Parts: sequence; structure tokens; C-alpha cells
Amino acid sequence: MSETEQKKTRSGFVALIGAPNAGKSTLVNQLVGTKVSIVTHKVQTTRSIVRGIATHEDAQIVFVDTPGIFSPRRRLDRAMVSTAWGGAKDADIVLVLIDSERGLKGDAEALLENLGDVRQPKILVLNKVDRVKPENLLKLTAEINARVPFERTFMISALTGSGCQDLLNHLAKALPEGPWYYPEDEVSDLPMRQLAAEITREKLFLRLHQEIPYSSHVETERWEEKKDGSVRIEQVIYVERDSQKKIVLGHKGETIRAIGQASRKELTEIMERPVHLFLFVKVREDWGNDPERYREMGLDFPS
Repeated sequence: MSETEQKKTRSGFVALIGAPNAGKSTLVNQLVGTKVSIVTHKVQTTRSIVRGIATHEDAQIVFVDTPGIFSPRRRLDRAMVSTAWGGAKDADIVLVLIDSERGLKGDAEALLENLGDVRQPKILVLNKVDRVKPENLLKLTAEINARVPFERTFMISALTGSGCQDLLNHLAKALPEGPWYYPEDEVSDLPMRQLAAEITREKLFLRLHQEIPYSSHVETERWEEKKDGSVRIEQVIYVERDSQKKIVLGHKGETIRAIGQASRKELTEIMERPVHLFLFVKVREDWGNDPERYREMGLDFPS
């Protein structure tokens, strides 16, 4: 087959933006077909840009999972929101994800008001449609499209995968022609040591409550490949106060042990080899205002 007869490939970046807990990370994992972004029931779990890569038909779709867009209070909040809008403006197509159960409440309302600055083609994705009556869905769709000119509207359930195949089919045809950015079998551009830190942070979010997860940060400090094929990983969970350190450790170390066991189990499954995970907790006062921590997370340090 000559070069001109070969099938033309398509590729591009598709950013997902939405209010916290709209289901962006769940949708990215669903579309990619494997876990590339951490998911919890808590808001503001995603802090930096995570790219998940899906190969569909002749197209390579690079999904950009951005932090949730909300009204920022802390410096870290401002960095996350700025990163989300930046990810949207750098993409070929923008998916605007709305939790159809919550509708246009709070942060979703503010999100629509700021979409005018995004010049890329925008697609409305209503998530969790299995929880809403059809007539209410149609009313919500009409209301949103009357306010923002979306090219298409898709109704999906990121959790069950309903409607996601139609969305993939559309994106595969809508992206520009061009060579693929990544090898065919690659599903994320996140370095493994950073993904490992994200997995541990997810377990921390799931285990602890109130403000502790938001005052914590996980870094992989050591990664050692062993001769037997296993890997030794040492990670540090940074918190802002000594009282928080005690909570993360738990009574007789029970909490940190449970976090470590859950993280080790998932990392072993992802990497398909034995993982020896060692967690340490350190107090780093005011780490939320430390530029080095922002660089570690892939965020710009806001002034």
C-alpha cells in the first residue's frame, strides 16, 4: 500500500473542565479504559493536569483531566483553577462536564459565565443522566445551550459507561488530521513515580476526613528497581501541623498502615509486579505557600 493510500490518522487534545466532583476523572478513566486519574467522593481531588490517552479507530485522543473549577480561597486553590483554564485554552476541543443531578448550582453557574474566554469548539457533556428524569434533562440541556453555543450535547454516565462510546466516536472524527503523539499502547504521560504518589494521595483522601487531605501532599522520594523484579518505593506524606501528623499516623500507626496497604495493593495491580511501599509522615509548615511543592505537583506558583 502506498503512503497516499494509507489511512490518515487523527490526533489532538481534548480538555475536560467542570465544577469539582462533576465526574471528570471518572470519565477520563472510562474513556481511556483504565485508571489514569485518581477518583474520590471528595471535591478538588485532582490538583494538576493529568493526561489520559485513548486510541479509537484511527484517532489518538489525549484527554486532559483538569482540576475542578470553583471559587478559590487559598493560593493552592488559585493555582488549581488557573491550571484548569490553561488546560482548556491549550486544547483542540473542550468538553464541559455538568453534573445533571446538581444542575446549574454554585460553581457550574460560574463556569458557564466564564466560558466566553474559551475560543475552542465546546461540547456539552451531561453526566449522571441515569439519576435524572428525561424531562428534566431536556429542560437543563435547553437552558445551558441557550446561554453558551455548544457544538454538540452528549448525555452520559461516566460511572457505567453509558453514552461514552458515542462521545468517543464523535471525538475521533472531530480531531484534526495528524500523526499520533504517543505510542499506541501508552495510556498516560504521567511518570510512574508521580502516579504512585497520586495513588497514595487517593487512599489518604478516602481514609481521612475534613481538612486533613487538603492540607497534605505526597511525594515519591525513592524508587529502587530490585533484582528480583520488584520495586521498593519510599513516599513522604507532608502535612502542615504536628496535630495532623498524629491523625495521619492513627492509633498505634493503624491509619498509615491501612493507607499503605490499600496503595500497595493497587500499585501492585497497575505495575503487575511486587511492590514494597514505605510511607513516612513529615510536618512541613505552610507547604501550601512553598513554590517547590507547586513545581512538584506540576502547578504554576501564583503570586
